[in-house]
Amino acid sequence: MKIGSKIFLSYLIIIGVGFFYLTNIVIKNIATRYLEGVEESLVDEARILASFASFEFEKKRFTIDNFHKVFDNVYKQKFSARIYKLSKKDVDVRVYITDKNGILLFDSKRLSKPGANYSQWLDVHKTLLGNYGARSTASIPGNSESRVLYVASPIIVKSEVIGVLTVAKPSTNINIFIHDTAAKVLRFSYLAAFAFVVLSFVIVFLITKPIKKLTDFANDIREGKRVNLPKLGNDEIGQMGKAFEGMLEEIEGKKYVEKYVHTLTHEIKSPVSAIKGAAELLNDEMPKKQMMKFLNNINTESQRIQDIVDRMLELSSLENRKELSVIEEVNLTELLKDVIESFEPLFKMKAIDLKLFLDDELKKQGDQFVLRQVFANLIKNAIEFSSFNDTLIISLKKEKNNEIVFEVIDSGPGIPEYAIEKLFDKFYSLPRPETGKKSTGLGLSFVKEAVSLHGGVVTVKNRSKGGVVSAIHF
Repeated sequence: MKIGSKIFLSYLIIIGVGFFYLTNIVIKNIATRYLEGVEESLVDEARILASFASFEFEKKRFTIDNFHKVFDNVYKQKFSARIYKLSKKDVDVRVYITDKNGILLFDSKRLSKPGANYSQWLDVHKTLLGNYGARSTASIPGNSESRVLYVASPIIVKSEVIGVLTVAKPSTNINIFIHDTAAKVLRFSYLAAFAFVVLSFVIVFLITKPIKKLTDFANDIREGKRVNLPKLGNDEIGQMGKAFEGMLEEIEGKKYVEKYVHTLTHEIKSPVSAIKGAAELLNDEMPKKQMMKFLNNINTESQRIQDIVDRMLELSSLENRKELSVIEEVNLTELLKDVIESFEPLFKMKAIDLKLFLDDELKKQGDQFVLRQVFANLIKNAIEFSSFNDTLIISLKKEKNNEIVFEVIDSGPGIPEYAIEKLFDKFYSLPRPETGKKSTGLGLSFVKEAVSLHGGVVTVKNRSKGGVVSAIHF
């Protein structure tokens, strides 16, 4: 499992468990808080009615019929009260009165007949003992939503408790408020959880994005691509990226030196051997003509060593770069015309029919010196593989997608199948048709590196009609 998935999954588990317990606790407490609020109101109501009953008892005006008339009138009254989502149209409060022994004297709802023993009910029992009397009893056993709240208050006449008045209120209407509030809490919890999930995803993305950049950078380096260390910030991942880049440069530097020492030694060994052999032969007496031949060989092989060293210096300077050190606006059209003009003697020497297709004023940001070498290398290759009276086509055009394309098309023998995949390898070269000699094999490697630094791609492939087309896409 990816580290991003692990972090995201951890967030989901933490958020899920946290919200589950938090929401569960809040919803459970909602009912308690609502019932506490209702109970507080019932205490006031019970105290007021008990005080009124005390007054009636003291004046000896208390009668069950009179109390029934009052409550029957209340229960029969029609009204409509909109309390948020509750539409209240009747009075659901029940009041009953017991004497000092807990025997029922009055029940506003007539649910029990006078004479019933209520002394064991907690509201009556605790009140007669001088304590706060209240209870919550389900009218339907096992159904918590059918519970009824009972709050009692003593009826006191001349400092003596002569009875108990209890106010009872069913939780039916209260449940509406509880369910509505619970639903709102759930909606808010879902919304908050969703927001936290999205936030977690963003946090995971921000954490893993630089890691992915660093991984892509490592993969690009492994594939031999020329890339710069991406921007990773100044945190721990950024510091790790810089350390990684430094380590990579150190390793690549060592490998680079080893590789070039090995290849340079290998390539110079042959001409050095030829020079050494010719020099030894010159110690002996020989005809002047033969002597001149060996001297010429020494000069030729010395020049070959010089060419190899010069080309390797050019190539190594490019390969060590991750970006161009000199950037300017280069007029590619004028630069190419200048390069073509420098090869004019070679075109005339081989009677090459040169055809040019150049767009005017094509410009690009880059290193003019390096681009000149690129154009010169491809044109020189095309000339060397062309025969007398061959046709050479050079074009520089801007495509519809604003891509600049440079092409050199020759009519030479083409590239053997076995050599196509090796063309850009260092020191790999094909013998020239006229002389049978090979070049240093560094020209196309230089072109590839130079074009890559300019954000382009170079291709060299056979034409279906014969010859080779070398192309650069910027």
